[in-house]
Amino acid sequence: METQPHHRQTIDRLAAEYQNDPNFPALIIGGSVAKGWARPDSDVDFLIVTTEAEFERRLAAGDLFINRKDLCDYEGGYVDGKIISLSFLQELADKGNEPSRAAFEGAFAAYSHIPELDALLQKIPVYPEHDRDRRIKAFYSMAFIQHWLIHESVRHGNRYTITRAASQLALYSGRLILAHNRRLFPYHKWLTQALETAQDKPADLLANIDALLEKPTAENADALFEQIKGFQDWGVSDLEAYTWFMTEVEWSWMSGTTPMEDW
Repeated sequence: METQPHHRQTIDRLAAEYQNDPNFPALIIGGSVAKGWARPDSDVDFLIVTTEAEFERRLAAGDLFINRKDLCDYEGGYVDGKIISLSFLQELADKGNEPSRAAFEGAFAAYSHIPELDALLQKIPVYPEHDRDRRIKAFYSMAFIQHWLIHESVRHGNRYTITRAASQLALYSGRLILAHNRRLFPYHKWLTQALETAQDKPADLLANIDALLEKPTAENADALFEQIKGFQDWGVSDLEAYTWFMTEVEWSWMSGTTPMEDW
């Protein structure tokens, strides 16, 4: 991954600022700079690892962010950091959700006094293979329901539900393809970039998503969903999709399950 010179200079300044502070044994660069998606004016996102005692102190004080402009000399530049602990990283590697794991794709240590850090960073951005079949069923079922809901909303002239269902159909169609490719969901901001790099996908997927979001009509919803449905046999019947939605979404209050966007 090639880092732009002004971002590299900012990272060097950031590291120099904290690397001799015993409260901060490691600094990790993430975000668009680490992923290779940065624009010239992108900020530098980072996570700074504190001692457990310092983390607890800052957590109690609500002091978990570092945002500075003085370390950058390019237009619009700033560094934006979150304060974490080593135990946070260990828990993330063990049970983190997809967006939290995806945040570490391409991440690297600007400096580290923690011997095991590099190995730990390799364990975090890993697709949850054990749960893949459940996710594929859920994402297909949600796309199925949102496609149906757009048609119902158009019939009733409900603009709010039309636009929300269109967004949800785009989201879960995208998440289905990411799961098919064993790619982590990087949260909403980077969904289309992740789909662009997914190798096995319908040829016009991104064009159909854009068309639906530009004009949330029943016809555009049909074009996207039928493309997704016909891409392969997902192993979910219409009845199974309806039943899944009723028991896992409408009745989720019964089991207190985690919302799908946090998977």
